[in-house]
This record gives sequence, C-alpha cells and structure tokens, in this order.
Amino acid sequence: MNTQTPISKIMSTQLITVLEDDVVSKVRDIFDHHNFHHVLVTDVSGQLVGIISKQDLLRFTESVDLDKKGNGQMYSQFYALKAFEIMTANPMALEQEDTVGLAADIFLANKFHALPVVDGNELVGIVTTHDLLKYAFDLIHSKM
Repeated sequence: MNTQTPISKIMSTQLITVLEDDVVSKVRDIFDHHNFHHVLVTDVSGQLVGIISKQDLLRFTESVDLDKKGNGQMYSQFYALKAFEIMTANPMALEQEDTVGLAADIFLANKFHALPVVDGNELVGIVTTHDLLKYAFDLIHSKM
C-alpha cells in the first residue's frame, strides 16, 4: 500500500451534515436511513464544530431512562437535545493533502473510526477506517 497517497484520493465527499442546533432526532433519522456511522456537525457558516458517531447516539439513548410505560415527557426531553450536546467538539481533522499513512497512524493510535477532512477551514470530506481498508484491498486485487 502506498502510504504517501493523499487522503483526497480515498475520502468521501458526499456529506450529510447537521447543524449544531439540530435536534437529536434528526441525527437518529440520518443514521436510520443511511449506511454510515458518523455525522459531521457544522455551525451555520458550514465550519466543522463536531462529530457524532452512532455509538455516541446509542450511549445517550441508553443514558436516558425512558419510562417503560411510555412517559412522553422523558421521550420528548431526550429528543429535544441538540446535536452540540452529544457531539465530540473540535474533532481532530485531516487536510486533503495529508497521507493515507498519517490517517492510519491516527486511527490506530486513537482508536478513531472516522476523521473529517478540511481544506483550510472548509469541510470537504470524511475518511473512515472502511475507506482505508477498501483502498488497501483494491490495491491488492489490482496487482493480481
């Protein structure tokens, strides 16, 4: 695997983001309707401010004691939470020209599964461990 390949060659650029003031139910809907595990959070100007993993959402879902009798108040309180209340703020990010090797090192050292990709202050993509695995797998099969 060429570890010097720029991350821009393997990152996903078709982003679905939420605003920091969007409600948690919007985040849940995104996870329910798309096959990915991380949602990037932006402010109104489109600047990256956080990331929410599916595991973050599940952790908060479990931490809310939803009444087994269907207490609507508890349910509505949970879904009134805003994205900024459950996100990881100021996530580590990569620049487009950073390398696949750097991304792999960060994933391994921090046990991350996704990293936002920025160009200066502009959010331009996301790279995941799945993207790295696919890249390595495609290289192996192209040599066969």
